Amino acid sequence: MSIDNDSQGILQGLKCPADVQDLDSKQLVTLAAEMREVIIDTVAANGGHLAPSLGVVELTLALLKVFDPAEDKVVWDVGHQAYGYKLLTGRAANFGTLRTMGGVSGFPKMSESRYDHFGVGHSSTSISAAVGMAKARDLAGKDNKVVAVIGDGSMTAGLAYEGLNQAGDLGSDLVVVLNDNEMSISRNVGALSQFFSRNLTKSWMVRFKKDVESLLKHVPKIGGDLAEYARKSEEAFKHFFTPGMLFEAFRFNYLGPFDGHNIDGLAGVFQQVRELKGPILVHVLTQKGKGYEPAETNPTYFHGVGCFEPETGEAKKFGPCALASYTDVFGETLIRQAETDERIVAITAAMPEGTGLNKFADRFPDRFIDVGICEQHAVTFAAGLATQGFKPVVAIYSTFMQRSYDQIVHDVCLQNLPVTLCLDRGGLVGEDGPTHHGAFDISLLRHIPNLVSMAPKDEAELAQMLATAMAHDGPVALRYPRGVGVGATPAESPEPLPLGEGELLRDGEDAVILALGSRVHPSLEAAVEIEAETGKKVAVFNTRFVRPLPVDQIVELAGRFKTVITVEENALAGGFGSAVLETLADQGVNNVSVLRLGLPDAFVEHGKQKELRASLGIDKAGIKKAVLNLFYE
Repeated sequence: MSIDNDSQGILQGLKCPADVQDLDSKQLVTLAAEMREVIIDTVAANGGHLAPSLGVVELTLALLKVFDPAEDKVVWDVGHQAYGYKLLTGRAANFGTLRTMGGVSGFPKMSESRYDHFGVGHSSTSISAAVGMAKARDLAGKDNKVVAVIGDGSMTAGLAYEGLNQAGDLGSDLVVVLNDNEMSISRNVGALSQFFSRNLTKSWMVRFKKDVESLLKHVPKIGGDLAEYARKSEEAFKHFFTPGMLFEAFRFNYLGPFDGHNIDGLAGVFQQVRELKGPILVHVLTQKGKGYEPAETNPTYFHGVGCFEPETGEAKKFGPCALASYTDVFGETLIRQAETDERIVAITAAMPEGTGLNKFADRFPDRFIDVGICEQHAVTFAAGLATQGFKPVVAIYSTFMQRSYDQIVHDVCLQNLPVTLCLDRGGLVGEDGPTHHGAFDISLLRHIPNLVSMAPKDEAELAQMLATAMAHDGPVALRYPRGVGVGATPAESPEPLPLGEGELLRDGEDAVILALGSRVHPSLEAAVEIEAETGKKVAVFNTRFVRPLPVDQIVELAGRFKTVITVEENALAGGFGSAVLETLADQGVNNVSVLRLGLPDAFVEHGKQKELRASLGIDKAGIKKAVLNLFYE
């Protein structure tokens, strides 16, 4: 391959990922620098997962130096690390559209590229998927390689070990690359994270080994032999007290740890690995945020970041915004509740900052638990706490809470335990797309006996609902959206709400909108504009509760208005609108027209929240249009 570096650079000259194999060492180093520059500039403009992708640039190049994703299967875990891979697999030209509506996805996506061999977005799936691919290859009589790249943070989840367990039992050819950057989104927790061998590579240990080796080599006649014996003994010691012992118990051949920023060295390892048979684990040490000083210094902030100034790393200012996010309001309110109730314990699954519990952790360290990327365990752990008189609050993003469905049903609700499930990011999250939208939690939870399910219209009501949950002697699910609300200031001491009771925010004569959660205020705004423009008076009812549904109030409103519009930011299938329809049918209310607005029977793609809501007709303009169509169709 011939590339004119001066005219276009190495990256733009690549036609396919196999071209990486033709590059020499100097070109690979130059290409790594180009990739970092593109990733930094693009994420600065669009936001995204910066630090993890910067940390694996050399690892990605070393992989593609040896493995050809046109034939070999490369599976990235979570996808936070895959930006460099996207650049090298045909998406460099339009990489500037990353995470924008209609542009390149922020995660590996099979429909986007034939080189994306598995769609990801949730943690710890790569090994299981790769084991399935390896088995399929064997059944088909093929000989391609299958490589799973998984971060050390994802190794806190049980699913990863279930995959390892089967891989070792099958004995098929499989390569697992453990990218050990000593960090997931937040600091890794748990005994397993402390088991990795990074401690034996600390600078003091390296200096100590060099001093000992130098001393032994100066012993007359036998110094060289002593040094070699010491080296072998050190390797054996390291093997016993590091992941080598753990992974070989799963019948993997463990290799490493290796410097994840040495392209030639890693490529040499992978070339050797390519010739080996059976399950192999390659342990690679990398630095999160490598090559960009602000991300190296603060990898947590730059894990998933909004738009920023690439020269300084400072967040871009888009005008003043004094509003607190729903996440912040939740965290502050929970602290106030915990100050007067020592039974409150906060739990998260590797997301203390993301869920707003970092300040709670500082204020009540003994009553804060980060269980790692273990959502199932988090819920059952909370159930155990609840049996002993505590009031556990489990804060997990809606999309990740899906993983713990069985535990919610069996361990919490069946036993009617006072566990509060706080589902942050309920609804559309924006640029992270379909793997992260909280599109299904209402549908998943509203049919479970004993579970109270609710959603606030604003920040003040969120505080009231949290107070309601703490006062309730049973399980509660509280969902709230990503981002800021309308600026409603929570009360210092919010009062609990009556269970199953909504509020009529605006009366009318011609139709009623039954709205839930984030869609209440857009419904109000739409109703006001409709009256101003047409004289039609539309009532707006804040339903508040999905379970128990305000049945009597809904039946009364349906009887009065005959035209009912339900609005939610959840899948229409089995969602809030479905609950209203079921209620009207069960109550024998037949002479009524019902229109449901919500998320479609499809996975919603990525884009800004505002853009997505507009395209789906659940913003103010969409609600207004739908209601007017009812009046004038």
